[in-house]
Amino acid sequence: MPALSAYVTSKHALIGLMRTAALEYARFNLRVNCINPSPVETRMMRSLESGLMPLASLRLGTEINQEQVHQLLSERIAMGRYATTEDVARVMLFLASDDSRFCNGGIYMVDGGYSTA
Repeated sequence: MPALSAYVTSKHALIGLMRTAALEYARFNLRVNCINPSPVETRMMRSLESGLMPLASLRLGTEINQEQVHQLLSERIAMGRYATTEDVARVMLFLASDDSRFCNGGIYMVDGGYSTA
């Protein structure tokens, strides 16, 4: 994503760290996984939307507001909406449970199809 190189780089670094930790700690029966959400309905996303307004306006050639940025980002998600904190928490609950006892080193997308677009 333009203008978010540091943010995107940090996400890729965390995946590498997670994979290494998954390998190193498996012998101790510790599982390490990663959850990658799409935009989530939070205060952080409101701040990012606000920060993206100038870039989005420049790319579209017209002034747009924060709600329009929200709409543009939502449209890029196959399910047409941001994730909720509950959407993410449910995957975390699964990974913390014995139901995921053989899940290690995985990347779990909680993105409504965002990564498939």
